[in-house]
Amino acid sequence: MSNKTEPRTLAGFMELMPNEQILFEQIKQKIEKAYQKFGFLPLDTPILELSEVLLAKAGGETEKQIYRFEKGETDISMRFDLTVPLAKYVAKNYGNLSFPFRRYQIGKVYRGERTQKGRFREFYQCDIDIIGDGELSVINDAELPSVIYNIFKELGFDDFTICINNRKILNGLFESLNQKDNSVEILRTIDKIEKIGKEAVIEELQKFKVTKEAIETIMNFIEIEGNTDEKIQKLQNLNIENETFKLGLEELTQVVKNVRLFGVPDTNFKVDLTIARGLDYYTGTVYETFLNEYREIGSICSGGRYENLAEYYTDKKLPGVGISIGLTRLFYKLNELNLINADKKSIAEVLIVPMVEDLSIPIKIANILREKGINTEVFLNDKKLKAKMKYADKLEIPYVIIVGEDEINSGVVKIKNMNTGEEKDWKF
Repeated sequence: MSNKTEPRTLAGFMELMPNEQILFEQIKQKIEKAYQKFGFLPLDTPILELSEVLLAKAGGETEKQIYRFEKGETDISMRFDLTVPLAKYVAKNYGNLSFPFRRYQIGKVYRGERTQKGRFREFYQCDIDIIGDGELSVINDAELPSVIYNIFKELGFDDFTICINNRKILNGLFESLNQKDNSVEILRTIDKIEKIGKEAVIEELQKFKVTKEAIETIMNFIEIEGNTDEKIQKLQNLNIENETFKLGLEELTQVVKNVRLFGVPDTNFKVDLTIARGLDYYTGTVYETFLNEYREIGSICSGGRYENLAEYYTDKKLPGVGISIGLTRLFYKLNELNLINADKKSIAEVLIVPMVEDLSIPIKIANILREKGINTEVFLNDKKLKAKMKYADKLEIPYVIIVGEDEINSGVVKIKNMNTGEEKDWKF
């Protein structure tokens, strides 16, 4: 009887084959490079935090999904996003940071969700945030679409749209309709319009005792059509005499003007008045990004403006704006739709195949190539030449250098291009 344990992975945790992992790393590095290009600083926070610190704000659904345990006397939770650890970090290190504090963080987060296809319990988030001390100019809200634009262009996408809205416009509209108390529920309902359709949204709004006239105004509002400038004009034409609404419209106008200044073409962004972002967390600008031909993936990068990042940790007012890419889910979806190809099977560009017992010269050649920045692997195991070449072939290593007695004596090796079969002499 065998007492071996079957090797298996927990549901909701992604493990990739080496070729897929290479592609995953390349995408992650492109995102990181784009963040650095805009001057964001790297940050890494612990995966485990004290539960009372991590859960200072959490409640409802979030709290149910948290991995929480005790070790000795300590009550510990695993981070469920990168924003709460950022809030703790900024509050804790406030005196030593330069504001605006611009940070990026790419790391794994944990949520005990009910697993389903394409949803993960452990996944990478790629976040950037700009945190102000007391205040933060709205021009910062306009810079982030430029970062999003850069990332998705760099990843090889052209046909995508960054949808922009402002929560103040929506909140001001509800205030003007005496629906302020219902605003969170109304926003959550509007946010579902793509999924459940207009009629179902109207039905849900009726359940909240929203009047027929108010529902009509809300539906007319979110159905405003036209290009970006026409939509802004139509919002102005509504003549809503509410301070919150006016401020939101002013901010949206500023953001649109500056998004263009940052070089994002009109073909890649638009004002979308249905974007509410389900969280009550956002207070101003909100973003969602879609691949136009693959809307079914959902938003591939979203975020927005919040008024007080660290209110649960400090009395200091720390407004901010940020975006997040759920990389694990995005990778899974792009792979599923065959929009990315994991065709690179090896990190090595050159394989050195020694045909001699003394490995000092093959290793010397490898060291020379590595010093030139060329990823080089030496086949160290004693196999026949055919097996060594088959290994190079299977991993699709582009170049092979065979090192035998003749090569060592002459100081010249042949570099073989495995794709074309062409050989070139190289004096080492």
